[in-house]
Amino acid sequence: MASIPLSSAARKPKPVRGKNMEGFIATLYAKNTAPVIPQFEAEARRYAATLQPGAEVLEVAPGPGYLAVALAKAGDFRVSALDYSHAFVRIGRENAAHAGVQVDFRQGNASDMPYAANSFDLLICRAAFKNFGDPVGALREMHRVLKPGGTAVIIDMRKNATRREIYEEVDKMNQGAISAAFTRLALRDLRRRAYTRAEFERMIAETPFGTTRISEGGIGFEIRLGKPA
Repeated sequence: MASIPLSSAARKPKPVRGKNMEGFIATLYAKNTAPVIPQFEAEARRYAATLQPGAEVLEVAPGPGYLAVALAKAGDFRVSALDYSHAFVRIGRENAAHAGVQVDFRQGNASDMPYAANSFDLLICRAAFKNFGDPVGALREMHRVLKPGGTAVIIDMRKNATRREIYEEVDKMNQGAISAAFTRLALRDLRRRAYTRAEFERMIAETPFGTTRISEGGIGFEIRLGKPA
């Protein structure tokens, strides 16, 4: 049976959105997302509960690094973070230093990661996958750098998220009125770059990942990909 082709959104290379996240834009983004740091800390504790001491963790596209820093604070883990934006790498390093934790922030591309194969027990990519220029290449790199038995977690927006769901999600962020308005507009714009569940499934089918679990909630997906041991 012939496979169903990806839509043009998933098939054609995209400009890497991280190219725009420099200077003032990156600083503003970091400021606007700071109010949700407690949510990142709670998320980090959930991941920490599944990891052994000394586990190697990579966050791909960490932005200001709030989750990566929270993971480093949550347990005896070696945490790395890779972002396309030079500004976010700088901001992430500053946030780690302020928190008194070690996180290896590096600048690089998700589809060409500067890490050896079989390096990480857990890989997290949060709210960034839709911005990658080569999404299938990024998935293949995630598989390559994971240790056998490791897990990649992708959390990202659904293309079919409704306007009402976006407003409800922003309400949870406890932002001021102006910041919330900008966040709603940004999410509505980002929705155009997002993928459907079927598109994710087809992209994953082009990679060596062995197991896949896709859950829906709020305005997005949580996708768990396992590398066979």
